[in-house]
Amino acid sequence: MTQNTAFEGTYQGEHAVWLRWGSYEAAIIPEIGGNLIAFRDTEKGYRFLREPEEGKIDLFKAAPGVFGIPVLYPPNRYEDGRFPWRGEEYRLPVNEAKTGNHLHGYLHTSPWQVEDYGQTKQESYVTVKNVIDENSETYKYLPFKFTVKLKYSLSDHGLSQQLFVHNNGDKEMPCLFAFHTAINAPFAPDSEEKDYLVKATIGQRWELDSRMLPTGSFQPLSEDEKKLQGEGVNPFFEEMDNHYTAVPQNGRNRMELTDTRLGVTFVYDVGTSYKQWMIWNNEARGNFFCPEPQINLVNAPNVDLPVDEIGLFSLAPGEVWEETARFYVK
Repeated sequence: MTQNTAFEGTYQGEHAVWLRWGSYEAAIIPEIGGNLIAFRDTEKGYRFLREPEEGKIDLFKAAPGVFGIPVLYPPNRYEDGRFPWRGEEYRLPVNEAKTGNHLHGYLHTSPWQVEDYGQTKQESYVTVKNVIDENSETYKYLPFKFTVKLKYSLSDHGLSQQLFVHNNGDKEMPCLFAFHTAINAPFAPDSEEKDYLVKATIGQRWELDSRMLPTGSFQPLSEDEKKLQGEGVNPFFEEMDNHYTAVPQNGRNRMELTDTRLGVTFVYDVGTSYKQWMIWNNEARGNFFCPEPQINLVNAPNVDLPVDEIGLFSLAPGEVWEETARFYVK
């Protein structure tokens, strides 16, 4: 049995904070996007998140958005980098040449600070934060002052994630966040991709144009996508880079990945503030896929639809927003 603890150490040579509780362990790399790079069950050999192979940390540094749990602000794509907001138009650099869009912002690549870590009788935990001000890459393009905190906790009930945002500035800010969560399939050492079924609380599928931007219309779900809504489907049934509305089921907004060989289900309960899902499976190549909970529709500031429908959230000066997610096995 692993000692219940939280401590500073390294992960493949990078500064990390490790959490341990029972058979669970997790590691976060603060200086590279505050990314929780590992969540494991050490007794069963489960590795739930995509990690870089040993000795290949440079792959993570080059593409931190496809490992662990990267936090995105603002998430996904913005047409020509344009970001209209409250009578102003801000410009983000075009960093996806093939679409001519800006993609994913800078939180997942910028350094975060460790605010606190430790253990109680109930959990081991770590809190990291990123203060956005004139010294931040994000502020160069979206000049809003705010603090983002992430608290991860390990307990008998798995891994808890708390996202906290406080508007420190003097003007209303866009509160648009997502996680590009990379889930292993298989997560068990002796299982294969064919053993896995995934389901998610998706609703309607947004139609995307050739630049991967929503047209404002919906497309009918395929039979396999209907299985994604219901009994489950293999996560690599076809190439997926699909955008859906989120429709909670039984009061919860979640993804469930079942290892049918073992009869074990990994649950990612994301919270109901996330109004959209993006599901991407890296051209159905196998090994991992990304169920991405998003507050907002892709390109939301440029879309003429009701703000509540597309998750175009805002925070007034001094306001706070937070949401909690949980990862656990049943």
